[in-house]
Amino acid sequence: MPTIPVNDIEICYESFGEPDAPPLLLVMGLGAQMTLWSPGFVSELLDRGFRVIRFDNRDAGLSTKTDGPPPDVMAMYAAFAAGQPIEAPYTLSLLAADAVGLLDALEIPAAHIVGASMGGMIVQTMAIEHPDRVLSLTSIMSTTGHTEVGQPDPEAMMALLSPVPEGRTAAIEATLNTSRLISGDLFDEAESRRIATESYDRCFHPAGTMFQIAAIAASGDRTEALEQLDVPTLVVHGRQDPLVTLSGGEATAKAVPGADLLVFGLMGHDLPRRYWPQMADAIFNIAAQGEGL
Repeated sequence: MPTIPVNDIEICYESFGEPDAPPLLLVMGLGAQMTLWSPGFVSELLDRGFRVIRFDNRDAGLSTKTDGPPPDVMAMYAAFAAGQPIEAPYTLSLLAADAVGLLDALEIPAAHIVGASMGGMIVQTMAIEHPDRVLSLTSIMSTTGHTEVGQPDPEAMMALLSPVPEGRTAAIEATLNTSRLISGDLFDEAESRRIATESYDRCFHPAGTMFQIAAIAASGDRTEALEQLDVPTLVVHGRQDPLVTLSGGEATAKAVPGADLLVFGLMGHDLPRRYWPQMADAIFNIAAQGEGL
C-alpha cells in the first residue's frame, strides 16, 4: 500500500477504480484502519461508478504516529465534566485537514466524502471548514458533538476505554469481544475475527486511539456549523447502535438542511453485509444531487 506526504506526515492510502471516475473518499473511525472498509463494500461503490479512495488516519494503521505519551483520557473527561477547557495534541480539524491534504496530493479538486463513526465527525468537519472540497457528505453511525445526543451506553463506553491487553491472542480476543458488544443482531463472528486478526497483524497501536479520543473530546459541538451547510447530505445509522446511539444520527440529520436519514433496524455500530447494497445505493443517490456525477 503506498504512502504519500500530507501536511507534516505520511498517509497510507489505496485507490480503486478508474482515475477519471467521480472520486469518493472513505474516512474510517476511532482507532480503526482503512481495511475496515471491507473489499465487498468497496466493490459495491465501484459498481456504482465511483473511484474509491480509502486511507489510514494519523495515529492509525500505517500512517504516521504522534510522538510522546498518549493523553490521559480519563483526566480529560473529568475536566470536561467539571466544565474545564480540554487541551489535546490535535482536534478533528487537523484530521479533516489531513483528508483534504490527501485530496491535494492526489490532485483531486473535490470529492464525495463518506465517514464512519469518528470518520463521520471528520467528514462533517471537512464540509464545515473546507466546503469547496466536498461534493456530497455521508455521515455513518456518527453524531454532532453535542453532549446530549449520541452518548454511549455505559457498557459500550467501558469497552471503548478499557486498555487493550498485551499479546496477540489476548488483543485479538478483546477486540472481538468489543465488536460483539457494539454490533447489532447481524454480528458476523467469523468476519469480525478475520478483521481483528488482520488489524492486529497490520498495525497494533492502541496509543493512537487515545490521541484520537482526545481529538474528539477537544473539538466541541458542531451543530450550529452543520446548520449552515449547503451540500447534499446523507446520514446513516443503526437502530441498535450502543456506542453512538441513534439520537446522534437523528441530531445530525436534523441539523444539516435537507439531509436524508437512513436507519437500519438490525445495524449496531458496524457495517453489516446485508445493508451494503442499500447503503451504496443511498450514497450514489445523494452523490447524484451534487456535482461531478
